[in-house]
Amino acid sequence: QVQLVESGGGVVQPGGSLRLSCAASGVRLDYYATGWFRQAPGKEREQISCISSSDNPYYTDSVKGRFTISGDFAKNKVYLEMNSLKPEDTAVYSCNAVQGLRMYWGQGTQVTVSS
Repeated sequence: QVQLVESGGGVVQPGGSLRLSCAASGVRLDYYATGWFRQAPGKEREQISCISSSDNPYYTDSVKGRFTISGDFAKNKVYLEMNSLKPEDTAVYSCNAVQGLRMYWGQGTQVTVSS
């Protein structure tokens, strides 16, 4: 059984930081492309970052320079370090893992940036 579980969300003030974790079971993330997505209220889900063994990490322009994706594949986890958070970063953040025709999703974790 494949399961992805996100953790690390919470409420922070603008300018604060959070580190999100994506923990996998039943699948080895080092064999997959692992991405982070977010969906804000009233908006469509967007991909914000991705990591794989064959490509350089990807970041969407709105988070580039503020967010860092990394993997600890010995622990079968992928992280998203988020710095200089802005209110517009408020969203449900989800991770996914993709290999060929296979795609798995986590349940998401809420990030709220508010003063």
